[in-house]
Amino acid sequence: MLVAIVALILALGVASRVLADRLRIPSVLFLIFAGIAIGPELLGLVSQETFGDGLPAMVGVSVAIILFEGGYHLRLDKLRESPTALFRLTTVGAVITWLGTAAAVVFFLETSLEVGLLVGALLIATGPTVIGPILQVVTVRDHVASVLEGEGVINDVTAAVLVVVVFEVLIAGDGGLGHLVVNFVGRLVIGLAFGALVAGLVWLALSRSTLTPRTGPLHARLIVLAGIVVAYSGAEIIASETGIAAAAMAGFALGNVDLPHHEEVIDFLDDLSVVVLSFVFVALAALIDFGDILQLGIAGIAIVAAITLVLRPAVIYLSTTAERFTRNERLFLSAVGPRGIIPASVATLFAVELQALGRTQEAQLLAGTVFLIIFATVVLQAGLARQIANYLEVSPMRTLIVGGGRVGLSLAERLEQDGENVLLIDSDSEAVETARKRGFRAVEGDGTDADVLERAGASKAKTVIATTPDDDVNLLVCQLSKTTFGTSKVASRVNQPDNLDAFESLGVRAIDLSMATAWSLENVLERPSLSAWMNELGRTGDVQEIEVTATDLVGKTIAELNAEIPDGCIVGLLTHDDGTTEVPTGDHELQDGDRITFLGQTDAVDRAVKRFHPHD
Repeated sequence: MLVAIVALILALGVASRVLADRLRIPSVLFLIFAGIAIGPELLGLVSQETFGDGLPAMVGVSVAIILFEGGYHLRLDKLRESPTALFRLTTVGAVITWLGTAAAVVFFLETSLEVGLLVGALLIATGPTVIGPILQVVTVRDHVASVLEGEGVINDVTAAVLVVVVFEVLIAGDGGLGHLVVNFVGRLVIGLAFGALVAGLVWLALSRSTLTPRTGPLHARLIVLAGIVVAYSGAEIIASETGIAAAAMAGFALGNVDLPHHEEVIDFLDDLSVVVLSFVFVALAALIDFGDILQLGIAGIAIVAAITLVLRPAVIYLSTTAERFTRNERLFLSAVGPRGIIPASVATLFAVELQALGRTQEAQLLAGTVFLIIFATVVLQAGLARQIANYLEVSPMRTLIVGGGRVGLSLAERLEQDGENVLLIDSDSEAVETARKRGFRAVEGDGTDADVLERAGASKAKTVIATTPDDDVNLLVCQLSKTTFGTSKVASRVNQPDNLDAFESLGVRAIDLSMATAWSLENVLERPSLSAWMNELGRTGDVQEIEVTATDLVGKTIAELNAEIPDGCIVGLLTHDDGTTEVPTGDHELQDGDRITFLGQTDAVDRAVKRFHPHD
């Protein structure tokens, strides 16, 4: 019977993933509903007795695999995207979430401070189990994704260790704050150190052994899998609940070294994590007791509101101060912080522990509160993540810039200010490091290599721009972008005027560097005010050109539309289908396909663009 149940759970998990990919909705939403369907609340096929005493071990190893995979993908260059924001989010932000959640639980549910701190510790975690599926269907700029991914892995480890320490020191023991801090730091150090040790041994085993091309990928996958299990179980033997930290650390360490058969290992981990994620989420969702949740009543709703509408936004805004996050990106991060496997698995364990201590009511309160938060955030935040991202317009397609010199860096800075998702590519490691220090996402590689462009996301890029000082390199980049990847918008710097025709014959938007310099100098001399204003674009003023797509505007005159154009913005130019451009008068009628150039204050131009081109 148990084999049949496991098979059913895996089948539901795979079906949930396939359905999620088709509908572009995070898979955790379908997984949790599948678990509820087969649980005691509906079909009754799965209950806490189904797996007996083996469930904690199965969940523990599964979570270790998931966190190892999350750590493996957490590259150092990702962490460099927004290091200050990530550090604040996983330190000060984690403390605020912990204590704020504890205060809300104590206030609304009138329970003890110890139980409040236990619930708060559990709900620090978001985790790759819920963040990964969201980022598979929602495209955000790299610094936003890096914060979500880094927070998920790091705070999962923090929560897993902290909740055990809170229980052992404050609930089952009689220690104080000092004992709690020492115990927490000690377990964390043990887990991280053991994980690093195992990662080193795995690296030695793979890099020093003579793996044949035929069996090498298989042996690499098996050695990595053995490393995950050894890291988790070994750390658990040394100190309980340190295995999660060890697995995450091992994954992070191995993901940031030159590991043989790296691509094969990534594919293996991705497939493995899908299987265990499906099993764990469906199995734990089946254990949700809606009786415990309903007992919370209005107080439960108040706690959900406090965590999602007060604590999460406060933590995000404190963490992203003085970084390059836009207002809408902060709102997106505030609205997307679903809880995942760590709270679900550990809450089940400690509810049983509380019952063993004779604190049945507190056990029900713990389980009910944690599962309510998980259910609410998965359904509302993970389930609606794509809609939230679209509404807030935080999902720009990527813009690739090949060439990280002065021209490429300056262009990247301007495009970032316009909200573009920019990635720089350069074969010079020093140029890449300089770009990263300036806060840009940059990769080292040959931009004329199709494989490099593919890994950089050229097949899904909105724009590719070549800015190197070598016209031959720029031309090849443009050819690859046009013919191999079908990029709709390709532009290039042209260093020698004689080469201009070669670029234009490809349909590339080519900029003659000498002519552009002459234009700039002429503007400085003849139109100094306009030149100074143009240099401030993206800060105080802006110029945007869009195509009229709102059908209710076709046939209307500029005079009729002036009332709808925000103050601080004007229509500077009107371009027709035949390519003719003019400064419009009030009598000009808008035609389908016309292009309008707006000039004015940044906010006013942005509002005008959304009015005339609402799907931009």
